[in-house]
Amino acid sequence: MDTSNYKKGFQSICVKDPVFDGKSSHVPPIYATSTFTYENLDAAFEFFKSGGKNKDVFTYSRMGNPTVQFVGNKIAALESYGVDGDYTGLLFASGMAAISAAILSFVKAGDKIITQGNLYGTTNELMTSLLKDFGIETIYADLKDLNFVEDAIINDEKIKLLYIETPANPTLACYDLDGLAAIAQNQGVKTIVDNTFATPYIQQPLSFGIDCVVHSSTKFLNGHGTGTSGVVIIKNEEALYKKIYGIQKMLGGICSPFEAFLLNNGVKTLPLRMVQHQHNAMKLAQFLAQHPQVNTVNYLGLEHHPDHLLAKEQMQGFSGMLSFVLKDGLTAGMNFMRAIKFCTLTASLCTADTLVTHPASTSHVNVPKEQREKFGISDGLIRMSVGLEDTEDIIQDIKQALDSL
Repeated sequence: MDTSNYKKGFQSICVKDPVFDGKSSHVPPIYATSTFTYENLDAAFEFFKSGGKNKDVFTYSRMGNPTVQFVGNKIAALESYGVDGDYTGLLFASGMAAISAAILSFVKAGDKIITQGNLYGTTNELMTSLLKDFGIETIYADLKDLNFVEDAIINDEKIKLLYIETPANPTLACYDLDGLAAIAQNQGVKTIVDNTFATPYIQQPLSFGIDCVVHSSTKFLNGHGTGTSGVVIIKNEEALYKKIYGIQKMLGGICSPFEAFLLNNGVKTLPLRMVQHQHNAMKLAQFLAQHPQVNTVNYLGLEHHPDHLLAKEQMQGFSGMLSFVLKDGLTAGMNFMRAIKFCTLTASLCTADTLVTHPASTSHVNVPKEQREKFGISDGLIRMSVGLEDTEDIIQDIKQALDSL
């Protein structure tokens, strides 16, 4: 049977790896080298003259590495699965390195970004401090109000980028990718989506016409908390690629080969893990919805969630992230965290075990309280990254912590 034109399934892309250098290594090698040699001087001259245009020629690991390159392109293949066009992925040293490079490739001094208020804390900090110092202004808006977003873009030609995080961290708000992408495209505004919470297994923003997807691949893509990395996925167009690659090369936020190796190992089990993450998250959300100490449960899988129908429409599942609001605010939030025994207290998320955090005192501590509360990040909000443990063990720990309040 001729399989030359056969398109591999999503899970097969996760699992299978390319053969390097015609060798028979079953596991892709870690190219743990700072420098690559040239066949001759002419080859070196052509590489530097092209500005690194030839992606298959390597000279220095800050400028490209085989291990790093293939893992980035594997994630690009997952994000663009079933989407027309050729896409490429660039791996960075962290999610914030990827997010920063993606944003800086689309805006310059004097430009404006329009985004939501319920962003990951460090992304918000980037926009309100560093980008502001560079002369790039950020407009915070309710991205669910498509008419407002459209009017804002039409009436302000300085808006060059629409930045979307969906589902949002930590409120799990969901935004209409189809509607927002259409508005941006009509006005020539570029779009970036942070797809960290959903992963390409659940949501593929490129299929809605989004220009660029970013991940903190430290999270669900790695899945085991063993390393930090980030990824930018874009259409394989020379001008845009050179822009982002140039930022990566000059600022130096490249992923290390070892981190890329760990990320690839995590990606292999992504579909299997996401199924269990979602199963446990749904069971926990249903329990929380009935507990008297809980005021609100933010989980897209619950039918009463205001974004449930939108999530069903643009996602193939509801992820393993949820948050909930305790009735007695800050004091209850801090006492709840002190009572946790089985789950893990940490500011990170999306690993194999269940992680619990209190955003108001950790990830969003530098976000002004007024802004936090305006977009649903209250003092009593608890965020949970629901892990792969036995469901009942997770629920029992959360129950005893809630009952102690």
